[in-house]
Amino acid sequence: MSTNPVLVWATPLQAAAMAAIHEAAFPPGERWSADSLAIQVGQPGAFGLIDPEGAMVLARVAADEAEILTLATVPLLRRQHRATALLRAALDHARAIGARAMFLEVSETNIAARTLYEEIGFRQVGRRPHYYGQVAALTLRRNLS
Repeated sequence: MSTNPVLVWATPLQAAAMAAIHEAAFPPGERWSADSLAIQVGQPGAFGLIDPEGAMVLARVAADEAEILTLATVPLLRRQHRATALLRAALDHARAIGARAMFLEVSETNIAARTLYEEIGFRQVGRRPHYYGQVAALTLRRNLS
């Protein structure tokens, strides 16, 4: 089990690697393409981190708020604390560049992800019915101060 994965800062050049992780982690219809990831990671305020063994996070900061756009771990590497390491690194980076809070959205049926986010201090602040088809998205927030 890897509790301290090596993380690499993502640039648009790593978009294909990020897309491969995303494809392995999500079902069709929820996957982000390499082109989409390259555009997102190249935007002002956006940043990505990759665990080259098979996990990634993409986030952005605008003013004093940050948002996790996507987080993915390939199925064979889940429950090895890789997503935790990525989230903590994203929280630290967002705080360092001035964010005071971090937001994300998660499917209300994704119990594993919801548990992870709760363990890291995220709390529900909203609910969006039918955000993922028939499934609601929960909006979660964590203070960074």
